[in-house]
Amino acid sequence: MATEMLDIKLVRKDPKAIRANLEKRNDAEKLRMFDELLSVDQEWRRLTTQINELRRRRNEVSAEISRLKREGKDVAEKLREAERIPEEIRIFEAKVSAVEEKERSLLLRIPNLLHESVPYGKDETENVEARRWGAPPKFGFEPRNHLDIALGLDVIDDERAARVSGTGFYYIKGDLVILDLALIRFAVDFLRGRGYQLVEPPFMIRRKPYEGVTDLADFENVMYKVENEDLYLVATSEHPMASMFMNETLDKKDLPVKLVGVSPCFRKEIGARGKYARGLFRMHQFNKVEQFIFCLPEDSWRFHEELQKNSEDMYQALGLHYRVMNVCTGDIGSIAAKKYDIEVWMADDQFREAGSNSNCTDYQARRLNIKYREMEGKPPAGFVHTLNNTAIATSRTMVAVLEQYQRKDGSVAVPEALTKYTGFELLQKRA
Repeated sequence: MATEMLDIKLVRKDPKAIRANLEKRNDAEKLRMFDELLSVDQEWRRLTTQINELRRRRNEVSAEISRLKREGKDVAEKLREAERIPEEIRIFEAKVSAVEEKERSLLLRIPNLLHESVPYGKDETENVEARRWGAPPKFGFEPRNHLDIALGLDVIDDERAARVSGTGFYYIKGDLVILDLALIRFAVDFLRGRGYQLVEPPFMIRRKPYEGVTDLADFENVMYKVENEDLYLVATSEHPMASMFMNETLDKKDLPVKLVGVSPCFRKEIGARGKYARGLFRMHQFNKVEQFIFCLPEDSWRFHEELQKNSEDMYQALGLHYRVMNVCTGDIGSIAAKKYDIEVWMADDQFREAGSNSNCTDYQARRLNIKYREMEGKPPAGFVHTLNNTAIATSRTMVAVLEQYQRKDGSVAVPEALTKYTGFELLQKRA
């Protein structure tokens, strides 16, 4: 029987422990699904037992027919039974197939198991601050938000974009485009210098690999589908990078595989109730540099911290005030076993998420069937672990730059780490 997502063998071995882990997420619907999974799996085992019994009986009848023929006895009754059993087996096999499909669907919707270090909490208000770096800027004037700054510099046009594409899209112009590109090149150079291989993935992927990397609810709430095509616009380069080795077995000597992906990202989620959505912070289209690692299971928690250090080192190089949050059980997504968020300071004296760092353990790899082996020619030893990290989401990082580096005259200083890419030290209104 195929396994997806959680290992069904683990579910069968200790369902109470898995249910207790899922209870931490405070999601009654997921718990209901898990209980349904246990019921469906019990039905699968019952049907499988019946099929095996019918197959055993088929062999017995065949032997009995041979014996009766040798003894010169009547075999008519046994022949009728022998003719009936294959049809009964086909009926049960059809039932098993339907149950397996239902089990697979349930397994795809049940979240990953949480690491013991994930703090318990009901929602994002109970995430736990791990540390912070830097301090809020001292302005000597009333700071403005990034959208007002960008409009004042004439580097953004929201009204025309809304007419052309709708709310949540922007024409970004002039020096702000250069700043966007500078952030991409800064992050790419930084991560390539630390041994990450640069990848520009496809910007559209099919549903099957997408089911392997994300929560199925995202298909309705987040992703854009291409009409009449089995293709979805990528919400992040994490998704096509995670799918890169789908149905492959990697040699242990080739792990870890460390990637830095560059892509535009397309998301429906905007203006979600209770979510900050002003300006560039929450957009339908934005650029992002993403870190991604495939590794051995025993190495993933070490690499989780490595990814975090990479991100923090970049924000520190940019001189941006931020804090790190250990995301609690009630806020963490379905895919991650543990997640850190980096939140940047904004001019209204609030911290807001700029990027996240997730260890997905074998959750994605199991769904995508990505395994590793000890050496070439050997059978698979298990599933790899996958990790993803928002290196730089340029839109939100630009928010932080505009708001933290703003000046009284409406201009914005460019972080020193970016000036070799921008060719200027100041965003100011051009004639």
